[in-house]
Amino acid sequence: MTIAIIGAGLGGLALARVLHVNGIESVVYERESSRDARGQGGMLDIHSGQQALREAGLIDGFHEIARGEGQDMKLLEPDGTLLLQEDTPEDAPLLRPEVDRADLRDLLLDSLPEDTVRWGRAYESAENGVVSFADGSSAAYDLLVGADGANSRVRALLTDARPAHLGQNYVEIGIPDIDRTHPDLAAMVGRGTYWVLGDGLALAAQRNGDGRVRIGVSFHNTPEDWFETSGIPFDDPAAARARLIELLPGWDARILALIEACDDTVVPRSVSTLPIGLTWPSAPDVTLLGDAAHLMPPTGEGANMALLDGARLGLDLAARPDDFPAAAVKDYEREMFERTGAAARMSERVQKLLTAPDAARKMLAFFQPD
Repeated sequence: MTIAIIGAGLGGLALARVLHVNGIESVVYERESSRDARGQGGMLDIHSGQQALREAGLIDGFHEIARGEGQDMKLLEPDGTLLLQEDTPEDAPLLRPEVDRADLRDLLLDSLPEDTVRWGRAYESAENGVVSFADGSSAAYDLLVGADGANSRVRALLTDARPAHLGQNYVEIGIPDIDRTHPDLAAMVGRGTYWVLGDGLALAAQRNGDGRVRIGVSFHNTPEDWFETSGIPFDDPAAARARLIELLPGWDARILALIEACDDTVVPRSVSTLPIGLTWPSAPDVTLLGDAAHLMPPTGEGANMALLDGARLGLDLAARPDDFPAAAVKDYEREMFERTGAAARMSERVQKLLTAPDAARKMLAFFQPD
């Protein structure tokens, strides 16, 4: 059985690792030129995904790179009122630790044979058991797995569904080495996540393992082309920071100081999702996992679902080593559709709370139900 995995993200690598642990080799094709070709983003809250890492034999390595203190959280209103502060005891179990996405990806990459990932292979098409790449090369497969993210091109082999804009646009900024450069702001943010929710507006500041605080300023209920009319001059970082502050009228000066302290990395991002509960007729030689299969609101479930997808598909395939993969794919998809549909519905519920009037109080009730 020749298994071709498109995409060296967390889900694709988890699949390759679980297959490897069970004596089945696969090949991962990744469009990036190397593991260090670009940044891998910020921190991830890994909870249910830990089961996938156990199946992959990597849970001890995960515990070495996970940040238990990253479970700390502060929830505030825009006027600076602190509604909730959760501080994690030093001996607390690692139920929802934060981990740097790059560190987790490296853990998975380092657990695979050196030639498992083929870098610089951008997927172009697949037909009759042959996948073709942009560099003119091709490869045969018995099973093609699309683990190629939100803008998956493999997805088109199974469904016409495409991501749709969620009504959220955010600006990503950050403060490097915050403990040294801005110790007062470092103390204010704390060790984990600092979350400020207003009416249709939000600021989330999160500690990264490298000392950087990553900040997202979100504008909810806005159209996909909102950045074009927002007046944010992204080619002028200082002016962009000033405009962001203008767009947060009445917010406490201590919160706005986080924006003032940021460096010149100012990145606009739009948020899209796939339809909740998306399914497709099972095909014997193609399937999807991770964001390619179930892109959902960014409320902490996506990476966990991707890890579980990879592990469970790997286990289903390993349970039928002498069979053509059709039966394993059906079993995997049946479980995946149910599990990720429930996760997507929960993510949608949280997203609605974030966009509601008096969002901070509603989230407080979510975290502390009666």
